Amino acid sequence: MALTRSFKHSIAERAQRDPEFALSLLDEAASLFLNGEPETARVILRDLVNATVGFEELARQTSKPSKSLHRMLSASGNPSMDNLAAILAVIRSNLGVEIQVRAVRAA
Repeated sequence: MALTRSFKHSIAERAQRDPEFALSLLDEAASLFLNGEPETARVILRDLVNATVGFEELARQTSKPSKSLHRMLSASGNPSMDNLAAILAVIRSNLGVEIQVRAVRAA
């Protein structure tokens, strides 16, 4: 019988050992938010938080309850722009990156 692993567990392990993969997750989440796919973006951010800073530390750094952050980053969550900016700031700091946005003409 073959052993299987949880997809979320595999994503978390890879993000922990591969900083470029974690950065790609952040990039994808930001792109999805800006391009009108917030549900998927929130799920990716939730996985990234679990793999990097963790929800308890995120709660400490944002002064928001952990349970509220979990709800915000669920597929049906609805974080305010202020809360989203605070979450992204903590992740950005944790990864040691900055986020830059540029607009390009659609093909």
